[in-house]
Amino acid sequence: MKVGIVVPFSWSFWGGVPEHADHQARALIELGHDARIIIGSDPPGLLTAALHPRKGRHETPPPYVIPVGRSVIIPANGSLSNVVLTPRSMLRMRRAFERERFDVLHVHEPIAPVISTFALAAAPPGCPIVSTSHVAGDTMRWYGPALWFWGFLLERIDYKIAVSERARRAAEAHIGGPIEVIPNGVVIPPEADPGNRTRHVVFIGRNEPRKGLPILLRAWPSVHARTGARLRVVGADPLSVRWLMRRQGLSDEGVDLLGSVPEEVLTDELLTASALAAPSIGRESFGMVLTRAFGCATPVVASDIDGYRDVAGPETGVLVPPGDPDALAQGLIGLLEEEPRRRALGAAARRTAEEHYSWERIAGRLVEIYEDLMGTRMGVRVAAR
Repeated sequence: MKVGIVVPFSWSFWGGVPEHADHQARALIELGHDARIIIGSDPPGLLTAALHPRKGRHETPPPYVIPVGRSVIIPANGSLSNVVLTPRSMLRMRRAFERERFDVLHVHEPIAPVISTFALAAAPPGCPIVSTSHVAGDTMRWYGPALWFWGFLLERIDYKIAVSERARRAAEAHIGGPIEVIPNGVVIPPEADPGNRTRHVVFIGRNEPRKGLPILLRAWPSVHARTGARLRVVGADPLSVRWLMRRQGLSDEGVDLLGSVPEEVLTDELLTASALAAPSIGRESFGMVLTRAFGCATPVVASDIDGYRDVAGPETGVLVPPGDPDALAQGLIGLLEEEPRRRALGAAARRTAEEHYSWERIAGRLVEIYEDLMGTRMGVRVAAR
């Protein structure tokens, strides 16, 4: 079976949806299927530097990625998304559809322009379409106008998925149901020891207000003074974080700014860290960074918000009030100073990831959906003869 995975964002700037699609493709390939990701890409150069202030990853994409155009920055859901809007991308997509002859199309964020909506319009006749909705919250004001312009294309979708219950409720209000909840998968290393960890706490995310990095940086001096731990900041542009600390008078003592790192480096960071800090203040549809830590047997100290609360609990970490540096500091200090408890939470987190979030399990469910749709379409064709 050959699956085309359509993503409206840029491969060059890592985020939740591109990461999800990448692991989806690799998991399908591991199961013996063929998969391609149709996505934007921003090669290095002056134009990319001018359009995108933050540093991305600009190496050549892997063979299963089909780049179709550059992206631009669009504010969405309290974040800055890198969305492909170039008209040329539609021509490249049409050529890709003709060349690849996909058995199934899997479209992420089906209302998002241009790639996702064009996939609904240009999908070959008889090709089943599956959609996955990721966004949740009350900030999707652009959905209304989008539906007015191209809402009729949603009739092309044969099966609808959301990554969480919150994302399901948000999507159902706009694209209708039924919608099955299939969570984001997570990388699970073959081995992960919850003990023998360094005194490191990892933060993963961009330097955006909703990710809560300023709150963590305000909490960190007391954590560092009490435990001697170091904060490892992954994903956020180091220059922007230094400006943030300078503007707000925050100390950089005990803080390491790693910037964007390859997946293997992130896995190594989580396998050796004592905890993950996730201080987001809201607008999270799914705790993807939390489950990433779970797979590495790393417990979490996270904000008690929708999206995180659905993933983490007292058996896998500590939930604290969002936006409260003192509560965050106490949560981290308490975890770091109680090693037997920290190990037990890490071991439980690993079991949770294996039981609920492994890509092998999730990809298996996706294959079932694809095969059911292909069988249904084949039956319709036979009946019509």
